[in-house]
Amino acid sequence: MTQSWLRQGFSLRLTLVLFLVFPLLALLGLASFSGLRGLENRVELQMQKDIELIARAIRGPLEHALEFDRQRSLDRTLSSAFRFSEVYGVYVYDREGRQVAASGPAEPEVQRRELVQLAADGDRLGAYDEADGEEVYSYFVPLSDSVGRNLGLLQLTRDGSQFKAYITQARHQAMLLLSLLSLSLLALVIFAHHRIIGTPLTGLVESMARIAAGERRHRAVPRGPTEIRQLAVGMNRMLDSLAENEAQLARQQSEQRQLEERLRQSEKMAAIGGLAAGVAHELGTPLSLVAGKAQRMLRRQQSPENAAAFQEIRQAVERMSHIVRQLLDFGRNNQPRRKLVDPEIIAGNAAAQVRDEAEAAGVKIKLEDSQPPPRLRLDPIRLEQALVNLLRNAIQACQAGGAASPLVRLRWFTDDQQAGFQVEDNGPGIAKELYSRLFEPFFTTKEVGRGTGLGLAVVHSAVQDHGGSITVDRSDSGGACFTIYLAKE
Repeated sequence: MTQSWLRQGFSLRLTLVLFLVFPLLALLGLASFSGLRGLENRVELQMQKDIELIARAIRGPLEHALEFDRQRSLDRTLSSAFRFSEVYGVYVYDREGRQVAASGPAEPEVQRRELVQLAADGDRLGAYDEADGEEVYSYFVPLSDSVGRNLGLLQLTRDGSQFKAYITQARHQAMLLLSLLSLSLLALVIFAHHRIIGTPLTGLVESMARIAAGERRHRAVPRGPTEIRQLAVGMNRMLDSLAENEAQLARQQSEQRQLEERLRQSEKMAAIGGLAAGVAHELGTPLSLVAGKAQRMLRRQQSPENAAAFQEIRQAVERMSHIVRQLLDFGRNNQPRRKLVDPEIIAGNAAAQVRDEAEAAGVKIKLEDSQPPPRLRLDPIRLEQALVNLLRNAIQACQAGGAASPLVRLRWFTDDQQAGFQVEDNGPGIAKELYSRLFEPFFTTKEVGRGTGLGLAVVHSAVQDHGGSITVDRSDSGGACFTIYLAKE
């Protein structure tokens, strides 16, 4: 349990208490103890000096009274000592240690031989004794006559319990003050930690938890001391960098997927194109033979039934020939033969090729040009065929839509970077979920027998060979809008 707790480490608050508050309190305690001991020594020294001064004050009168054996003077002198509150008791001894006068509580317990020795030595001495079980401080002063002969000994006592009580009170006050100071310091450290460090760190930890829970856009609010603010700012910068790197990686992965999809599409288109070219080549000769035979039979005199049958054969062969031409166009892998041309010429030629179909369907084709028209370097034949396919699809869409005034718009445009063509109609439009499949070979939204699904594939192939792109969207009138973008050279 202890090892696990140690491995987890200390909290910042506990660390401050253990390594800052406790050492400060220990130093403060040592300083208080040292100061208190010094105070005790000074008080004790002052007490001794007070008794010594009193002893000096009454020594002269006592020596005179003893030398001339004046008992009344001796008693008055002893009584006068009690005018000082510091005096607890006054005792006078002769040179043999016998008490000759006393004033005060019980006499301290001092052996007679010790008194004789003190009187004989003539030294002043202070010592702690007991009187009636109470501790007193005694100060001994030798007494001598006018010629210096030893007369005896003076003993002044002072109640030591007052001193002890004063020291005890001082100790209690010091302990109380130290305790209050310790609690105040501890409370101050805890409050300062919570206010200055704890709250900002808690906010930072909460931000980390929210980010770890999946809120990748959340950012920490920098607050608190400079170091914590720098930590929050650094974390936010790191998250921004990670988000930017992830976005860049996602873009690269998306571009890679698009490139892979284009590569697969190109490989599929190439395979389908090769197959289509082979099939068209194999069907071309038999169809030409059937068409020629039917044409010759129509020139002969035939019954109405036979003539109608041969006409149906000829129309079916023409339709099959159209499909073969689309297959050949799709399977062709020729590089564009570019030359500088006006887009209005290409658009006009494409519109002219489908004008009869449009009039027969009751659809109006409207050309819209930009001023001045740009000159583009492209393959006019392939771009013209691409526009023809788009126009035919638009005409058929207008027929299916049933608009009161069927209209197909063909326009060309240019800007600083690119140019292109746009074909839109007011037909029923195309569902958005089909946009991604419109340019796949053999995919069609028309009824069976009305389309091969190669027209838009041919358009897409021609635009790609020019290094451009084609998009589909909904027109303002609700129909379809195809836009070809070509890079300006």
